[in-house]
Amino acid sequence: MSSPAEGAHPADGRPTTGVLVVVGDLLEDIVVWATEPIRAATDSASQVFRSRGGSAANVAAHAAALVPTRFIGRVGDDGAGRALEAALAATGVDVRVQRAGRSGAVVLIVAPDGERTMFPDRAAAAELERVDPGWLDDAAWLHVPSYGFEHEPMRGEVRRLVARARDRGATVSIDASSTGLLETLGVERVLGWLADLRPDVLFANETEAALLGVARGGDVAASVARRVVVKHGPWPTEVFDAASLVERVPVAPVASVRDLTGAGDAFAAGYIAAARSGADATACCLAGHALAASVIATPGGDVNGG
Repeated sequence: MSSPAEGAHPADGRPTTGVLVVVGDLLEDIVVWATEPIRAATDSASQVFRSRGGSAANVAAHAAALVPTRFIGRVGDDGAGRALEAALAATGVDVRVQRAGRSGAVVLIVAPDGERTMFPDRAAAAELERVDPGWLDDAAWLHVPSYGFEHEPMRGEVRRLVARARDRGATVSIDASSTGLLETLGVERVLGWLADLRPDVLFANETEAALLGVARGGDVAASVARRVVVKHGPWPTEVFDAASLVERVPVAPVASVRDLTGAGDAFAAGYIAAARSGADATACCLAGHALAASVIATPGGDVNGG
């Protein structure tokens, strides 16, 4: 498929220098793999893993092997926060964090089929505020998971960072992140924020896209982002520019799916890194698929597999 008549998307075909900046959560993941069907109100056999997590931190960690990457966030002024910061830095990310309060964590219950239920306690991660403007120096692309909009003061600060990045000429992407999050915030409210922020790329899986009303492109999709990338699990990923479907990219079969945690984060990292190198929409999706496939057989979304 070809691009719409008004021309190629600004992230296509233009290699860029500068830093990918990811803003959001850096948390501990406590991943529970159920090894039998989950039985309510009694014991269920499991394996338990602990790892560095957080949607934004996952994107940064995966991208750092491919492009210069910086993370901006907040952790607790505690041992957990220092350990999380060190673990993220060890992946090659330039980590810029505020430290105060208590570090957050997410408990993830993963069923035998790979689907997961999450219980987040973002704690200090949701309290990001008054970010040093210098932390955006050399930013060429700013990526924000929608978890950053869940609570104030972080919500307002993220919106300010998007505006500052735009003023500096950076490309902006936002991930829809979670249907539960979107429903809690209110779909119309989120659509209003997206229309105001107008990201260059909005990532969503098929249930998030359906909830937002952008699953088939159309006027809503055109109003909230210049490009909407809709992931359909093992089925082809669809790319909409303005109101039009411009690409449908098949997903290569994957031998084993055990834990879908972080697959969307890995996809975003692969897609963005490819876009930064000047790849077109198809190549960007293929890069995202490949990176996502690398995490779904291991616990959690950490590049080291928990």
